[in-house]
Amino acid sequence: MSYDNLLIVLAVAAGVPFLLATVPRLPVPGAVLEIVAGVILGPAVLNVVTADTAVQTLSIIGLGFLLFLAGLEIDIRQLRGPRAGLVSVGLVGTVALAAIVGLSLHVAGLVESPLLIGTALVATSLGLLVPILKDVGAIDRPVGQLTIGGASAGEISAVVLLSLFFSEHSSDPGSRLLLLLSLVGLAVLIVLASMQAGRSMWLSRAVEKLADTSAQVRVRLSMLLVVGLSAMALHLGFEAILGAFVAGAVLRLIDPEAQQTHPRFHIKLEGLGYGFLVPVFFVTSGIQFDLGALFADAGTVLRVPMFLAALLLVRGLPALAYRAAGLSRAEVMASGLLQATSLPVIVAAATIGLKLDAIRPENAAALVAAGLLSVVVFPLMAVRLLSRSHHPRRWRPIKSPSAGR
Repeated sequence: MSYDNLLIVLAVAAGVPFLLATVPRLPVPGAVLEIVAGVILGPAVLNVVTADTAVQTLSIIGLGFLLFLAGLEIDIRQLRGPRAGLVSVGLVGTVALAAIVGLSLHVAGLVESPLLIGTALVATSLGLLVPILKDVGAIDRPVGQLTIGGASAGEISAVVLLSLFFSEHSSDPGSRLLLLLSLVGLAVLIVLASMQAGRSMWLSRAVEKLADTSAQVRVRLSMLLVVGLSAMALHLGFEAILGAFVAGAVLRLIDPEAQQTHPRFHIKLEGLGYGFLVPVFFVTSGIQFDLGALFADAGTVLRVPMFLAALLLVRGLPALAYRAAGLSRAEVMASGLLQATSLPVIVAAATIGLKLDAIRPENAAALVAAGLLSVVVFPLMAVRLLSRSHHPRRWRPIKSPSAGR
């Protein structure tokens, strides 16, 4: 086994942060630069690096870890309370619009699987939205809470749909739903067992004692959870990414206050993920990106703005429901743009779709290109809109029709 290709991939991963630091005004997320670098250095342009066995193996693990970190961002408290109704309305609107867009494109002969396209359009890059909302001081405002809630719901729905309907292990939807419920049941048992174990003084003291030593017991237990649930998902006939995503959500439920009580734990997980595994996935995605298929004809290139508009329609339009919470027009528009920001699940959906012949290479390339543009363009527009709202708004309860009687 040669490490030459992996060396180049890791060199790209290490170099991108320095490029961003050198050009601080460059309005491009690191993930986009990693994919672009992979395209340039890969077979599509310079042919300097290829995705050999070592690179592909780490890329698959990186995708799983990316979904694990996305699951770790899911705060179930954002999906309940007074804003749960609005988030639910927005999600229903998103799913309905995704179905309409997918079917319309299929009837027009532009896509092969309307379900795959619809699923890819439902997700939001939750991990990208949180730091953006923090930077503009909107994380604790209604616009931030609703956006995170809507993004969480979309992320969960997309991963579940992708796992239910698109897997190399095919079976009827009814059986797969039962198997999915089995996986959820297992996750619930793990949460309950972990909470029960957490009441043990001896075990709690042991974890605290070993957490920051060379044992790094919290990290080791987390890796056991990720691999264990990924393996279980594969045994049940799903993609491993579903198990990894569930592992992140389970860990968040078990230890919801981890960032306050032991913040170094999350820093370690993010260091392992964003410092090593996740960049390998993004660079490899660029290496495998079919640039030739994208520019094969003008019609394929035109599908990039078509998919970008579809993202904005499917994820952006339902944000209009948030007006009922007292959000201003600028905040609603910003929330819609942020919810339409999506890349990881789009890349995952395109990768799985190509394996299953559910999407043509040119459509996969156009869909990923649209995702790349969404994470560059939409957050910039959203930040400008949010900067206009300097004064935090108070939460305005939704009035029932009989409230004024």
